[in-house]
Amino acid sequence: MTDLDALRSRWVRALLAVREDECFPDPYRYADDLLRRWSEPQRRYHTVEHLAAVLDHIDVLEEYADDPDAVRLAAWFHDAVYLPDRSTNEERSARLAERALPEAGVAQGTTGEVARLVRLTVGHAPEPGDANGAVLCDADLAILAAPPHAYAAYTAAVRQEYGFVPDEAFRVGRAAVLRQLLDLPGLFRTPYGRREWEATARWNLAAELELLGA
Repeated sequence: MTDLDALRSRWVRALLAVREDECFPDPYRYADDLLRRWSEPQRRYHTVEHLAAVLDHIDVLEEYADDPDAVRLAAWFHDAVYLPDRSTNEERSARLAERALPEAGVAQGTTGEVARLVRLTVGHAPEPGDANGAVLCDADLAILAAPPHAYAAYTAAVRQEYGFVPDEAFRVGRAAVLRQLLDLPGLFRTPYGRREWEATARWNLAAELELLGA
C-alpha cells in the first residue's frame, strides 16, 4: 500500500525547490488534488503506485537530469488526466500543469518545462541532449525491466484498464506496441537505464509478445 502522506511530502519538497515566492496557496492542496486524480476508479496500472514508482526511479536517475525537481513535478502531472479510451491524456495533463503550477508559485520557465516533459511521454522519444526528458522517459518505462512477477502484474493491470477492448483487438494492438518498442535501437536514454534495464526490458517484451502468440 502506497503511503499517501509520504507522497504528499515528496510533492511539497519538489514544489518548494522550484517555487520562487512563498506567498502562494498551501502546496498540500495541489498534492491532494493530484492524488485524487491518481486514485480514480478507472485506473488499474496508472495509479498512485505507478506515480510512486516513477518518483523512485527519478531519485535513482536524478544525477543525469538538468533539473531533477522539474522532472519530479512532470512525473506528478504526466498521467494526472487519464481515461483509457482517450488519446488526449498527455495533452490534457500538460494543460493542467500549465494552469496549476503558476497558481502554485512556479515561474513560467519551469512551468513550460514541466508541460513539455509531460507531452514528451506520448512517445517517450526525447531528443539527444534532452537530459530531463531522458530521465522522465526512462523512469516511466522502467516497469518494462521489472522482475517477471511484477511485469506480469503490470501487463494484467494494463489489460484491465483496457477491459472495454475485445480480446482479439487488444492482442493485436498490444503486439503492435511491443514490436514498435523492440524495434527501437534503445529503450532507455540514460547511462543507468541502458546499463541496468535495457536487456531485462527487451527480454520481458519478447516474452510477452510470444505469450500473445503474435
